[in-house]
Amino acid sequence: MSVCGRPRTPAKHQDGFVAGAETLIFGVLVFVVGTIVALNAWLVVDAKFAVSAAARAAVRTAVEADLGDDLLAAATQAAEEAFGGYRSGAAELRVIPRSALALRRCQPISIDVEADVVPLLIPRIAGARTFTVSAHHREVVDPYRSRLPLGDDCAW
Repeated sequence: MSVCGRPRTPAKHQDGFVAGAETLIFGVLVFVVGTIVALNAWLVVDAKFAVSAAARAAVRTAVEADLGDDLLAAATQAAEEAFGGYRSGAAELRVIPRSALALRRCQPISIDVEADVVPLLIPRIAGARTFTVSAHHREVVDPYRSRLPLGDDCAW
């Protein structure tokens, strides 16, 4: 019983829900946008790991190649295989030699590897922008390797 003597009836309207609906929508929107931003950041970090591995594989293959091999072709193939092990996307991989690709003792071989990362897009908010991720690796041909000419940087 109520104070006035009339029986109490449960409220059948939902006025209180309308006041909280925008909070739920805003919370979901913040969660979705935050997730997309975090995924985009991870795409760049993952690409950096993949490009670093590709640069290491390219230089290692060039340093350990046989004397008559095409060093740039072997390095490019090794970089693509290493990059494919990390990422399944068909990103264009660029292998750029920064030193002479010559097999001579004590010769430093330096290669840069670059790839473009296309982020996940939010329609009508973010434009189609790509990020270039690059890595650099340098290694010296073994000074005690047989059947190679002596390089300029050897101390003996």
